[in-house]
Amino acid sequence: MKRLLIVDDSPTMRRMVIASLRTIAGTEFTEAGNGLEAIEKLSLGSVALMVLDLNMPDMHGLDVLQFLRGHAPFKDIPVIVLTTKDDAVSRKSAIDAGATSYLTKPFHPQTLLENATRLLESVKARS
Repeated sequence: MKRLLIVDDSPTMRRMVIASLRTIAGTEFTEAGNGLEAIEKLSLGSVALMVLDLNMPDMHGLDVLQFLRGHAPFKDIPVIVLTTKDDAVSRKSAIDAGATSYLTKPFHPQTLLENATRLLESVKARS
């Protein structure tokens, strides 16, 4: 079973993301409402993919990315940044910090699903 970690301070947005990704076979979902909670959830078991908001309380999404990429057990987890920030500086900052993919809100469920499926297949191919 592949565990997907959905990190967003909006419970509604987390539900929308999960609804968009529910058709991926063999997945279960874990949710976090902020960056600190996300790091805590990472310690509870392996994560195959993370969908991460940038603007959150307690710990910004870029800080979560830097934590992931700086710690060996988490450095290869694919991360889809899903944020309202639709500017080149935010996109570059996220990619430079280690984001695998960058999507903006409002998002198209099919685009998110295609990105997640592609990244999970890429991880499977490397295993």
